[in-house]
Parts: sequence; C-alpha cells; structure tokens
Amino acid sequence: MIFPDFFISASDEYADIDHFVPAPFFRKKFTAQNTVKAEIIIGAAGFYKLYINGNNITKGELAPYISNPEDIVYYDCYDVSYYINEGNNIVAILLGNGFQNNPGGAIWDFDKAPWRGAPKFAMRISLVASDGSIEIIESDESFRVCNSPILFDDYRCGEYYDARLEIPDFHSADFDDSELKNAISVKAPHGEKRLCTADPVRIYAELKPVDVTREENGWLYDFGENNTGVCRISVNARAGQKITLYHGEWLKDGKLCLDNIRFRQQSDTQKDFVQKSEYICKEGKQTHIPSFIYNGFRYVYVEGITEEQATEDLLTYMCLSSDFSECGGFSCSDETVNKLQKITRRSDRSCFVYFPNDCPQREKNGWTADAALSCEHTLLNFNPEKSYIEWLRNVVFAQNEAGALPGIVPTGGWGFSWGNGPAWDQVLLELPYRLYQYRGTTEGIEICADAIYRYILYINSRRDSDGLLAIGLGDWCHIGYKGSKQAPLILTDSIISMEIFRKAAFMFNVIGDKKAYETAESLYVGMRDSIRKNLIDYSAMTVFGNCQSSQAMAIFYGVFDESEKSAAFKVLLNQIKAADNHMDVGVLGGRVLFHVLSENGEADLAYEMITRPDFPSYGNWIKRGATTLWEGFHEEGGYVDSLNHHFWGDISHWFISAIAGICVNPNADDATCFELKPNFIKKLQNASAWHKAPCGKIFVSWERTGENTVELAVTASKNMNGKIVLPEGYKFTDGSTSKFLTSGNFMLSAK
Repeated sequence: MIFPDFFISASDEYADIDHFVPAPFFRKKFTAQNTVKAEIIIGAAGFYKLYINGNNITKGELAPYISNPEDIVYYDCYDVSYYINEGNNIVAILLGNGFQNNPGGAIWDFDKAPWRGAPKFAMRISLVASDGSIEIIESDESFRVCNSPILFDDYRCGEYYDARLEIPDFHSADFDDSELKNAISVKAPHGEKRLCTADPVRIYAELKPVDVTREENGWLYDFGENNTGVCRISVNARAGQKITLYHGEWLKDGKLCLDNIRFRQQSDTQKDFVQKSEYICKEGKQTHIPSFIYNGFRYVYVEGITEEQATEDLLTYMCLSSDFSECGGFSCSDETVNKLQKITRRSDRSCFVYFPNDCPQREKNGWTADAALSCEHTLLNFNPEKSYIEWLRNVVFAQNEAGALPGIVPTGGWGFSWGNGPAWDQVLLELPYRLYQYRGTTEGIEICADAIYRYILYINSRRDSDGLLAIGLGDWCHIGYKGSKQAPLILTDSIISMEIFRKAAFMFNVIGDKKAYETAESLYVGMRDSIRKNLIDYSAMTVFGNCQSSQAMAIFYGVFDESEKSAAFKVLLNQIKAADNHMDVGVLGGRVLFHVLSENGEADLAYEMITRPDFPSYGNWIKRGATTLWEGFHEEGGYVDSLNHHFWGDISHWFISAIAGICVNPNADDATCFELKPNFIKKLQNASAWHKAPCGKIFVSWERTGENTVELAVTASKNMNGKIVLPEGYKFTDGSTSKFLTSGNFMLSAK
C-alpha cells in the first residue's frame, strides 16, 4: 500500500492549557463521474473524524491510534464506494490534538515532546470509473479550513464545546466555503507509515444513572459502576447556558472527590483541569457527545443546569474500549467470586484503549508492567491479539540504542531514568510468549526477536559482581499490612531477569535462531546459579527478603530444584500463617502466589485469601463496593489511589485454570493441548468456565452431588488433546486419577 505523505494543518498554532486553540474542520469539494469504486486512505498525527457527504464513516473513537509519530504514523483505509454521489461530493475532516499535542500529559513530559505541534493529516481519495480510469485527490493547500465548535480538547484534561458555533451545512457540497481560509502544508512526521490493524475503539454499552442527587451548587450523577467513556448530553436549553461536567471515581463525605487523580494540571486560568468538560448550549433541544476525549469515572458532578434539566435523561454513559470479542468466562456458586470475575473483566475493558493503559482516569499511559502482568488473564477472557501485536511494534520502536526500554509506551523519552527495569521491561517477552502459548502465533516473536536479543545483552551488562540485578521498579503497590515485608529489589529484578532469559531462549528456539538461543540459555543458567548462590538460605530454605513475594516468586519461576520445593513451600505456608492467612505481597508476588498454592495442594487456602471479607483481600474490595479492580490494597478510610487498574487481575486466570481447571497449552509447545486440572474448593457447590481457542472451544463444569462425590462435565473440540488430571484425594469410577481429554460427564469420588 502506498501511503499519502503530504500533510496539512489548519495553522502552526497549537493549544496549551492556558491558550485554547479550536479543533479545526477541513473540507474539500470534488466531483465523481461513473464511479464504481472509491477508497480513502487517511493518516493523522492527532485524532480525526472523517465525513463523506455528511456521513461519519470513522472506524471508531480516537482514530487512527495513539502513538509516538516519530516512531509510527498510522493510517486507515476506507471503501467509500457506497457514499459517493454522481456529480458533486464533499469530504470533511475534524482534527483533535491526540498524542500530537498533549499538554495534559506534562507530568510525563509529553508537553516537551519534540514532535509537538498542531494536529495534521494526509489523505488520498481514489475514484475508479466504469471505464477503468482512476482519479486521485490528495490533501493539499486547496482544502478549506475553519474553526470547529470544539474550543479545546485534550484526552486527559477534557473538551470545551460551544454549540452556538456549529455550522449546520458544513458537510454539504452546496455550502459556500469561499470565505474560508486554505490549509497549510506542514512537515510529515518521521515515523514509519503503517496501516492500523489494532482493534478500533468503540462504544460498547450505554448506561443510565442509578441516582441523581441535588447538591449545593450542582447535581451528582451516579452511574452505579466504574467504567471508561464519555457522557452524551441531551438537554433543552437556552443559548449560552454553560454546563460543566466533572468526572470522578469516588465520593468523600458524599461529594465527588478528585484527590486520587494525582498529577492534575493547574494553570493560571484553570484549576482541577482534568476530566472536566464544558458544554455551551445553543437554543432548544440538543444532543452532544465529545469527540476526542475519554474519562474514567462512576460519578459526574454537573454545574450549570436547572432543576427541570436535572433528569436521568440529561446524561448517558457511553462506555468505550478497544473493540475485541469475548473468548472465555467463569462462574461459580460464590457471588463474591462472580463479582471479582466481573470487575476484573470490566477493568480489562476500561483500561484497554488501543493498548493496555494503567488506568483510564489519571494517566492513560501504556505502562509496560501492567500489560505484562495482565496479558494471560486477558487472553483467557478476550481476543486482544491484534491490538497486542500492534502495540508490540511500538514497544520495539521505543527501545533505545543501549537496549533499554521505557516504562511507558508510547513515550516522548520519559521512562528510562525511572519507571522501568526488568519487571516492567518483561512485556517485550511476555506478550509474544503468551500469544504463542494461547494463540499459536509466532508473529509477536518475529516482531520482537531482534529487540529481545538486544535487551538480554543490555540487562546482562547491568549485572553486579555477584551476577545479580537491582536497576528498576520492584514489587509495586505492596499491601500495607501490619508487619508487612516487601521483597528486595535485587531479588525481584534478578528472578524476573532469569525468567526473561528463559523465555528468550524458548522463543529463539521456536523461530530457529540457534545462536540467540544459546546466548539466552547460557544467561538463564548463569542467572539462576547467581540467585541460588547469593539469595537462598539453604539451612532454612528461605529466599532473601523472607516474605511471601520472595518465597512465592522463587518457587513459581523455578529457582529451587525439585527436591527442594517441598521444604521451600513449607516456608511460604509459615509466612502466610504468620500473616493470619492474609496476602502480604505487591503486584509481582500477587501474580504468582495463588498459583503456587494451588499447584502444591493448597487451592482452598488460596481461595480463602482471595475471598475473605476483611482487609487485605479482594473480598474486602467487594465488601467495600468495588466495581472495578483497585490500584492498591488500603484500609477503609485511608489512602485512595486509582480505583480502576487491571494489573491485579490474574485472579481471573486463577479462577479459570485452578478452580475450573482449564490450563491452555501448559508447556507452550502445542496450542491444541489442554490440561484440565480442577480443584474442588470445599466452600463451593459448583464452578464452570469456558475458553475459545483457535483450535476450538472447551467448556468445563463441576458440581457437588454428595458429601464425597462430584460430577465433572467436559465439552471439548475434537481438535484438542491433553489430559484430565484430578486433584489429590479424588478418583474416577474406575479408580484412576487421570484420563485423556475427552468430552463427557464423569462421576468422581473422594478416595
């Protein structure tokens, strides 16, 4: 595909938080005769909306993508044959700032980005006539331009819109644009030109408020659950009436509180300049949906409306995320677990806008560790593989000459001196590895192979005299529990680096790169030896740090030899007992703890730790009304941070793989292989899960039929192979404890 590269803008002027510049409208008249096929290719630095003869044909919200335009410039291609008229036609484009001009991201230096400027686009229209002739129309200075009613837009700060400035006939070919100014030609971005193959961002649900409450100076709208999106305003108003919306996640003393949305922009003219939108009304009935922003919120505080206007129909929550489909699920007899599964999936969706963001209300950044920690349970529940693949290209581009990676992608350079390190950088390997395991595709490996090789050489160069590493962020968001112990950075960095080397060797072997495989395998063996030599107390079989995260990570990632695991696991159990069977981990330990317990016969303990209602636990979140996963575990009445984060969501993976037992391709060597290893949790009456893989669909359910009997039902595609393995203490009617994977109903009994 040949991409147009003649970029145009409305002007050289661009917005700041103290200097508003309206979003520009562009239009171009053209004629079409005997057209049988028409196509538009459009690329943008910023966001765009595309109209043909008044029809909004844009693929979704925030098109084309969110990227560093010096790395990749994204294009979209549209077949517009249906929309072309015989004779006169009009194409119109509305541009938003997007990542091209991101003043609301000053904390991460986006306001200092070297590419920062007014949004711009390039376009080509191809018209194929019935005689085979082709007419080409490209973006140039002949495009006419004017200000739109969007006075300001920033996808962190918000949108300011004046409906009185709308131009009703702007999309019409009959509109007289002779008084409008011409577009200007501008320098094309330097990034590689690519057709965007990521899932588009779309509205997937509409919510009405569950409560509307009068407050001193406004009205509080409660939508009942935390999500990501924008509000559609529907109002009958007088011209000039200004309605202000403040979006947030929680209430303090009954009032909307934005204190947990740190890094709020302040300026000479604006305060609390984040997730705030203003709408200035025209006369009469009107409806408006913001174009180039999104917010993370449950509550909206509205100022500037009358009592008559403050109805439930004033605002509708338009929930948005990347448009991927479901491919798995879980349910059981415990409503707390069902709610945890539901809020995990809600956080996965609301924190995925083209790529996994840490949170939708505050940063909206592609933090690498968040994606690495979440990818396995996300792949079990949804189909984000196209979006993962596209984002991996951006991760590769973000790598610097030394081989280091930033903590956020995309970035303008922020995230190398702080915010990265092996636990974060592992996303470069974790995503392609899991894509190969769960989907059987090597595309991610092939995209990342060179970058992976450079990276393993880089982290090897950062090892200390003992062969260990301590260079990045560690066991982040550690639970603030009494007597809490956090895993030392040298332990977490070294173990994660060891796992990076292991996965690198595995993937190099998959693609047949023998030299890279041998290098990575040697580094893996060496790092494991260094950890075993320096960070294990063999007299007590205790890992350096003497805490749940250290012990669980060492067991999970294979630091211990097989003969040592039993003793090491007993130490972990004692550590858990000392915490009164509470979690005492950060996100790195939390990712592995419950799997270590269930894999060693303690699934019921893992279940208790997850679901117990007292602090700290996931069950405590549910007791306190959580509708999405929170960033941290804090006691009630204490510190509040983000209330919509996805990196604690591996519990969904645990529900599906450890309770229902669906283990997809456990050795990562055959995408058609499934092991069913259910655990019949004592407090559960039943559980079920399903997963749709490229090779087919599998459904598993179990139910207690008596004090010592369980019925297990399996429906598996004929393309699948593997085994059903029962937990300790259970057997099939023939006395066996395992069978080849097959569909059927099986009666099981306790030995």
